[in-house]
Amino acid sequence: MNNFFNPSRPGPRPWPNRKKQTNKSAIFLCSISLLLVVFVFVFFITYSEIPKALFSISAFSGSVQFPQCRSEILTRTLLGQKFLWYAPHSGFSNQLSEFKNAVLMAGILNRTLIIPPILDHHAVALGSCPKFRVLSPSEIRSSVWNHSIELLSTGRYVSMADIVDISSLVSSSAVRVIDFRYFVSLLCGVNLETLCSGELAEQSQAYESLQQCGYLLSGVRGNVDKCFYGVDEDCRTTVWTYKNGDADGRLDSFQPDEKLKKKKKVSYVRRRRDVYKTLGHGTEAESVAILAFGSLFTIPYKGSQLYIDIYKSSKIKPLVEKVDFLPFVREIMSAGKKFSSESIKAPFLCAQLRLLDGQFKNHRESTFMGLNQKLESLSLKNPGPIHVFVMTDLPESNWTGTYLGDLSKNSTHFKLHFLREQDELLVRTQNELASAGHGQKFGSIPMSLDSIKKMEHHCSPRRLSNVQLYIEEAICSCASLGFVGTAGSTIAESVEMMRKFNACSSGTQTALL
Repeated sequence: MNNFFNPSRPGPRPWPNRKKQTNKSAIFLCSISLLLVVFVFVFFITYSEIPKALFSISAFSGSVQFPQCRSEILTRTLLGQKFLWYAPHSGFSNQLSEFKNAVLMAGILNRTLIIPPILDHHAVALGSCPKFRVLSPSEIRSSVWNHSIELLSTGRYVSMADIVDISSLVSSSAVRVIDFRYFVSLLCGVNLETLCSGELAEQSQAYESLQQCGYLLSGVRGNVDKCFYGVDEDCRTTVWTYKNGDADGRLDSFQPDEKLKKKKKVSYVRRRRDVYKTLGHGTEAESVAILAFGSLFTIPYKGSQLYIDIYKSSKIKPLVEKVDFLPFVREIMSAGKKFSSESIKAPFLCAQLRLLDGQFKNHRESTFMGLNQKLESLSLKNPGPIHVFVMTDLPESNWTGTYLGDLSKNSTHFKLHFLREQDELLVRTQNELASAGHGQKFGSIPMSLDSIKKMEHHCSPRRLSNVQLYIEEAICSCASLGFVGTAGSTIAESVEMMRKFNACSSGTQTALL
């Protein structure tokens, strides 16, 4: 009985029922056993999902000395240069935005930028800056390191410079750069053939060297004198500025509200800090070989930039103008123009419809409404069928019952076009990008002929992801009847930027209307 264990029960306690007591003991033991089984199962699943490199790094002993940081190694292999590394995350458009910020930071701090790979979509996530809930800089650097090594080992490593044309930045000496693969090879003492082969044997010297480098560049063990400096400030505490007249260290206009402070026990205070005064000449960070940020992502929020507010600085205006628009490499733009002129063969509207991911799935009707309004407007001016290039994450098999399904059936008034994964144009562009190896052509530290051959032979990607996205954006830049994008989508912002700078101006399409 439940009352048996209630000390407030009146009267004498009866002798316990031994049969019921035995049953309760059995139930208790079964419950404990079940919990143990669940615990072991969850641990196994969790262990299997932990990136191998991360688990190895976290198991390192306290006696790590980081041999890569010996002064003679830094001077000989890195030619005395100072470098900037950061941790990109989320989707491609966010990663490109961070890359632009990294170029500005490298220019301000006079450092050589380590060009990162393009990470798988959402393989690394930052968290929410507005809610003051994000990964720490060391955590996100560790995640990016692990994923970068995974991309190398699986033949899927694609440099940001393989996709985005940075030749104008490098040729004008606006920024010095080095490929992440080459940098790791030099710093960690692992030759490119081994680094890109994906056949690192555990307990080998190369494997151990990469572990040490991962530990170093993540900053989980803190800073290393004259070698590594990890920037611990993130969007919860800091808005980076640069010579904009603000008093260094003043409070930012956006702070956690009292409700959030109480609910999440947030103690952060956001201050506006000059990046050069904090990390530039005369500071502790200035003399260190490798300066590492966490995320460099920023967006406007409640009247403030969430992390970086340097675009309006007159001191770096020429560099800001150079990074404002970075075009895709010629293979991607050529594919977009070819599809526009040879497959669509007519003036067309581009509709970028993000319908499944995150917040966008809750605003499907408003997204369709914007497209409907644009098409109705065009119908008044165009007697024939209106050609529409559709760029969407909603599979064609799921169009039934949606506005897209209605449009596809109305062939008298509308003709829809879209790019499929198996299209020959997409496959050919993938092969051309892999062969071109644009990312291997830039570097402030000259590569030997042997290193160049190894890079070309062993480090070219066997598989490329996201190529369809890049070509679709290029096609949309050529849409002479206009563009309808999903509100709040960074992909839409990227297309708008391409159209603003007439990325397709050399193609066969007419000027933007």
